[in-house]
Amino acid sequence: MGADLRGKREALGRGRSVRGTVLLACGSLLVAGCASMPDSGDVQAVKASNAGDSQVRVYAVAPRENADPDEIVDGFLEAMTSDDPGFATARKYLTSRAAATWRPEESITVLTNAPDRDQADHLTDPESKGRTYPISGRRIATVDASRAYQPQAPAEFNQSIHVVQQPSADGKGKEWRIDSLPRGLVLGEADFLRNYRSVNKYYFASGENWVVADPVYIRQRQDPVTRMDPVTQTVKALLEGPTGWLSPAVDSRFPSGTQLRAGVRTLTTDDQSTLKVPLNSKADHVSALACKGMAAQLLFTLGDLTSVRVEQVEIQGSDGKALCLLGKGQAMDEYSPVRDPRRGENPYFVDEHGKLRMLSVGGKQPDTPAEVPGPFGKGVAPLRYVAVDREESRAAGILNEGRELRVGSITADEELPAPVVTSSALRPEDRLSAPSWDGRGDLWVADRNRVKPRLWMVPGGQGERIEVSTPWLKDGARVESLRVSADGVRIALLVTKDERTTLQIGRVERSYVDGRPSVSVMDLQNAAPRLESVAAVSWAGPSRLVVVGTETGGVQQVRYVQTDGSTSTSSVLPGLNGVTAVAAPGGEQAPVVADSDQDGIVRLVPGANWQPMVKEGGHPVYPG
Repeated sequence: MGADLRGKREALGRGRSVRGTVLLACGSLLVAGCASMPDSGDVQAVKASNAGDSQVRVYAVAPRENADPDEIVDGFLEAMTSDDPGFATARKYLTSRAAATWRPEESITVLTNAPDRDQADHLTDPESKGRTYPISGRRIATVDASRAYQPQAPAEFNQSIHVVQQPSADGKGKEWRIDSLPRGLVLGEADFLRNYRSVNKYYFASGENWVVADPVYIRQRQDPVTRMDPVTQTVKALLEGPTGWLSPAVDSRFPSGTQLRAGVRTLTTDDQSTLKVPLNSKADHVSALACKGMAAQLLFTLGDLTSVRVEQVEIQGSDGKALCLLGKGQAMDEYSPVRDPRRGENPYFVDEHGKLRMLSVGGKQPDTPAEVPGPFGKGVAPLRYVAVDREESRAAGILNEGRELRVGSITADEELPAPVVTSSALRPEDRLSAPSWDGRGDLWVADRNRVKPRLWMVPGGQGERIEVSTPWLKDGARVESLRVSADGVRIALLVTKDERTTLQIGRVERSYVDGRPSVSVMDLQNAAPRLESVAAVSWAGPSRLVVVGTETGGVQQVRYVQTDGSTSTSSVLPGLNGVTAVAAPGGEQAPVVADSDQDGIVRLVPGANWQPMVKEGGHPVYPG
């Protein structure tokens, strides 16, 4: 039976063998962690590293008396995956000094699989008879102290754990304990996803009155360090402020130093689905307007938690008195980056004659594409690419084989105005990219000219164009396509360099220099480092993107990724061949739409497979 257990443990990603039996797995001191088991019925092995199963819990088990050094190292690696309060049991595997200095909350290193422990080199520390155990794996991400997920291209992770002998508790002998170890937690991806979940914190775009999503990771259940439940963890994370990457472009309505009232570890709603949030004295003297903004940040942030339904937030001061009360509907109406978040969404596309058409995607069967008023709908000049503004009153079209960007009405017939941006590149594929509108009504486009690639922003879609500062656009790099978020603070870019196209997320910063507006895109972050190449991208919500790309040696796939680069095993959409463009709605009701070389324009309704809509035409887009 021991061989069976070893096989089961190896299936979880451990290269180490574990002695014992399934029957003894929860009680044996040889095993460091186990899932809770029923007390009746057939005995079944429970995979502690079942990705996505947030109900499986692993409990740490203390080291047995006279445990050998192999067991100490294996036991500690298992104990790091548990929900043990304060990681108290994991610390029992450490010397007193190491236990006092180990900070599991300061960082998480995420590996493709649980870390491998090799045999110790017995000659590394002959004087103290200590042993060094190499710990290895493929690192794919880190999570910092602010809970921000930072993806990385898979790379070798090689560190070590050092064990020494110290006097036992009764002073009659010696016991092996760890005195040197890697920083923070080291977890396989499956254990990470079992223990942590992504949530969006929300802050205000700098100088504006709408919110911006800031994804972080919190514990699925009670946090071992703070002993807070997920709701309280999320509120605490919001109060700590935005992550470092987003911080230059957003503001918080909470005064600096605002925290939960001392001792608060659990927040629950009442029978009216109202969440009362008690704060410290830093919030006692906020204005009614600022308090309302604070409540809005809380409502948007808690809206991501499926474990709680929050319809109202009441903010309380340090004396327990209510400072303000705000409802979910009012917050959506006043602070959403989308002008009318309840409005239905329909995509547009360019038909085979270069005319703008609208698709109806709400019914069981797709309707015939609808004609669109205005010069683009009439085909005054054949469209190459198009973008419809978020108010659905204007469209921006790329005309004349990619040379011109023009803006025209889609609600009334009118003359097509002069171009707002032009390109002088010789080849069509080196000229203007598909444009994109942000929620402010500003229009963005890339000039892919190989001689001088640039990024342009047109204020309001009709003002004097502004060349966007792009210090990273050099050494042969150029922007193939772009999509700006509804909040206007983040931009998704497909950047080609060295014959590879990657998905980058940039932070948009706006300022005034000598009285003139200045715009920059800074600090690009690779949002899909596991994809060898990316062909298309679309925003699919506040912090989610739908991406068409290919892994190394793999086939093309359509999948969701978070703006921080994190994914889950359920993020891959049904297969579709030859996808050249993809468009996703901002909400959950409308389907994803794609353009396939083989199938034309198709849609993906939740719970179904791709369905054909239009055979001829291409470049489907939702407003934005």
